Amino acid sequence: MQRLKTHTTMKINWGTGLAIGMVLFIAFIMFMVITMSTDDRYDYDLVTEEYYKKELAYQQEIDAETNLKDFSKGIVGTKVAEGWQLTFPDDMDIPKLKGTVFLYRPSNKQLDFDLPIEVSGSNLLIPDERFLDGRWNITMAMTYNGKNYLYKAEITY
Repeated sequence: MQRLKTHTTMKINWGTGLAIGMVLFIAFIMFMVITMSTDDRYDYDLVTEEYYKKELAYQQEIDAETNLKDFSKGIVGTKVAEGWQLTFPDDMDIPKLKGTVFLYRPSNKQLDFDLPIEVSGSNLLIPDERFLDGRWNITMAMTYNGKNYLYKAEITY
């Protein structure tokens, strides 16, 4: 006598496969959501501490930049043989001007430096020996007649 093979195999049709795939996907998403929300390694705050205080300081910076329009001409920067020269408008009373010039080197923070504003005539000279060739950001924060002014420029020396 011949024996009949009676082994049953479970066949999964496309509907069952789709349902299993969706359940596995939902389980993976739930695992990721729970991991991201409870693990301190993934805790990033997009808002800074003291947000309103920083916003107020930024608004004061914008106002100080806008105040430069009070003068007949803007501050002009040019490269000269002795270094970088900033020329102030003729209608400024230079002895009333106080502040600092900050030079920032994006590629190397060890090269950053500050200078007090010391104007001769209507020019401020930043000496050549302070510069290396390349990109610099100049930020000059000034007070003139009790009002704040801010001059910013990106230069390639």
